[in-house]
Amino acid sequence: MMAPVSEGDRNRLRPDLQAVADLVPAGAKVLDLGCGDGSLLDYLVRERKVRGRGIELNEGNVLACVRRGLSVRQGHLEEGLADYPDASFDDVLLTQTLPYLDDPGAILHEMLRVGRRAIVSFPNWGYWRCRLHLLLTGCVPQAPDLSQRWNDVPRWQALTITDFAHFCQQEGLQITRELYLVKGRRSEIIKVKNLLATTGVFALERRSLPTPKG
Repeated sequence: MMAPVSEGDRNRLRPDLQAVADLVPAGAKVLDLGCGDGSLLDYLVRERKVRGRGIELNEGNVLACVRRGLSVRQGHLEEGLADYPDASFDDVLLTQTLPYLDDPGAILHEMLRVGRRAIVSFPNWGYWRCRLHLLLTGCVPQAPDLSQRWNDVPRWQALTITDFAHFCQQEGLQITRELYLVKGRRSEIIKVKNLLATTGVFALERRSLPTPKG
């Protein structure tokens, strides 16, 4: 059972981080990849009583995490994940980092090797305003929930919610939970979510193989 979310803490988290936090059970063992300044991990440790660790490349962010009293190591995701044995965590988190990965398939499979479940959030370039911007201007739009130009460092690769669903199907990954945000607000979108959502949040597990007959 998940712990109640206090309004004060909820307001201090980015909307996509709030959605991710709502998917993490109390007391879980959590690894936060690209944990930034530790806002999400700090909330989960204090409010959900998770046993949390993080991996972050930016030195300034690592220092911010240390000041919060968090257990965070500095390094690349690929190197950090390789150091953990199978099934070390309940949930492995990747918030707004998927578009920057050179090999997202390898990272997601590693997340599901070291954890029972992967929780991922990313901005949706399939949002209707992004499509309209590209149609009218001929220029690749910034995602509504990612204020970064295409040529800024680090470089991102645009993807849509439909792209991600197809990718999971190809990689043998099962989407077990999905939440959608529209400009920072949670939305119960049933249809055309690729057109209406600005951010998607997904919980993933390995697809179960069918039991052989006989």
